[in-house]
Amino acid sequence: MPSLHQMPFGAEPSAEGVRFSLWAPDAQRVQLIVGNGEPIDAPRDEFGFARVTVASAGPGARYEWSIDGQRGIPDPASRYQPDGVFAQSLVTDPLSFAWRDSAWQGRPWAEAVIYEVHVGTATSAGTFEALTERLDAIADLGVTMIELMPIAECPGMRNWGYDGVLPFAPNFAYGTPDDLKRLVDSAHARGLMMMLDVVYNHFGPSGNFLPLYAKSFFTDRHHTPWGSAIDFDAKDRRAVRDFVIHNALYWIDEFHFDGLRLDAVHAIKDDSEQHVLTEIAEAVRKKAVGRQVHLVLENEHNASRWLTRDAERKPKLYDAQWNDDIHHCWHVLLTGEREAYYEDYAAAPLQCLARCLSEGFAYQGEPSVHAGGKPRGEVSSHLPPEAFVAFLQNHDQIGNRAFGERLSALADPDHLAIAHALLILSPQIPLLFMGEEWSASTPFQFFVDFSDDPELSRAVREGRRREFARFESFANHETSARIPDPTAEATFGASTLRWEERIRPPFADTLAAMRSLLALRHQHVVPLVKSGFQGGRSELLGDGGLQVTWSFTAGELHFLAQLGPGSLNAPVRPELETIWSSASVSTEAGMHLLHGWSAIVSKGPARGAAE
Repeated sequence: MPSLHQMPFGAEPSAEGVRFSLWAPDAQRVQLIVGNGEPIDAPRDEFGFARVTVASAGPGARYEWSIDGQRGIPDPASRYQPDGVFAQSLVTDPLSFAWRDSAWQGRPWAEAVIYEVHVGTATSAGTFEALTERLDAIADLGVTMIELMPIAECPGMRNWGYDGVLPFAPNFAYGTPDDLKRLVDSAHARGLMMMLDVVYNHFGPSGNFLPLYAKSFFTDRHHTPWGSAIDFDAKDRRAVRDFVIHNALYWIDEFHFDGLRLDAVHAIKDDSEQHVLTEIAEAVRKKAVGRQVHLVLENEHNASRWLTRDAERKPKLYDAQWNDDIHHCWHVLLTGEREAYYEDYAAAPLQCLARCLSEGFAYQGEPSVHAGGKPRGEVSSHLPPEAFVAFLQNHDQIGNRAFGERLSALADPDHLAIAHALLILSPQIPLLFMGEEWSASTPFQFFVDFSDDPELSRAVREGRRREFARFESFANHETSARIPDPTAEATFGASTLRWEERIRPPFADTLAAMRSLLALRHQHVVPLVKSGFQGGRSELLGDGGLQVTWSFTAGELHFLAQLGPGSLNAPVRPELETIWSSASVSTEAGMHLLHGWSAIVSKGPARGAAE
């Protein structure tokens, strides 16, 4: 069925032509220019909206806005920019795409295994169409959800996506809106959910024209790492809140996405009686009746209040949060690195990991060294494991390294295999970064394209090197000079996956092991998670030993691991069925012997059930 999300702004075709609407409360004169035509005055209403309907316009027409005589301004709610940020917007017909997924209603969150993808480097072509051709391989892996890094229009031909300035327009470098819809439609045909990473905490540093006609979109009352904050809490800024709420609904409604991941919500400042995050979630839940739509947060503050469940154990607002804590614990254990935010986990990484696995966050109100000694986090032990997205790698944790090395280039492969097994077979929601399933040889480096602004490009290059100057390993100029230039096309090219390597050893062996683990997850772990969480507990055993138990209505899940060079002896429990065991585990005389870096995953009857 065709899908159109109607909005109070942007360009929408109708029987009378095309209605154009722009919120421009701080402009003196607003005019619309269609193609190469003469400017058309667009009168404003009492709320600051300039609107005009052009009978001769239709889908395919190009247009721009003129503000106080300054031409060449794209529509902030443009659905497509065929020539990029600094060119005219294009009127699209959302009803022209013939969807084939009318029977699709999504999948339960408990079934989610997330595969994070950057469209531009996922394939050599770097397009929605090319990614569509990889869907069979992704589905065959055993993942159930693809999460696209931000795709909103931003300057240039290459970017991580967090510099977006036109949040309704899919990046023209990746293809057309219909190409994106075809990707989502094709994913649904294969049983794959689609999630989109969206950015509501800032606009990029180039190509943002909003201050020309809507200065009040931003405020100096709050500040973010990127400058002035978006003004969500002023009483006369309803249009600002509507802009992001409609954006969330637009991707769910018009593009059939099955969920959104909201970037860095700790940087969204809002002192309103109802926080904009609440309003976004409530609007999406109301709109998605009859569908299973999932909402995930990135939140450095570990604010568990956003993840609360109702009496039926369903999320009230958000399904889950990316759990950086669990990544940091694993990273310290696997690499021994202690700098920057890893300092918070360096003293007791195994203890932190135990708490993450059994309770969610490692920091639940304790002082954080990296946060300047201030308390970080809220109690999370009451939340079910599926309220946390767990990962060993993601775009940030790879790409924010100076050289963009993947964990497979830093850690012992046997140790990493144990970590992957415990990640996949944990009841938390696992996330893999594209190529992780075969330990891809390519890095994922930080890259941008501000070629239209040489001064900004220079600032980004210098800022990247300054960022690492405080690290001991980059203290000398020679090492610092080797940091890849984020503005160079070669840096982008080096990050592109090589799918052909996945069929060759040792990559093929890693891929086969990942497929096997994911099959075990769907067979054994997912049914337990669906049955309902009853509680988790963990215990440290000797030097490097760890035991974790999760209780569910349908049974219990157990981890027993030795995550260090020593060994661990543990009695065999006959009521437990081994799901997975590493090769270095031996069993004799009623005892399990776990040598350095080994683990057993097992399941048993529910607590109190007859054995």
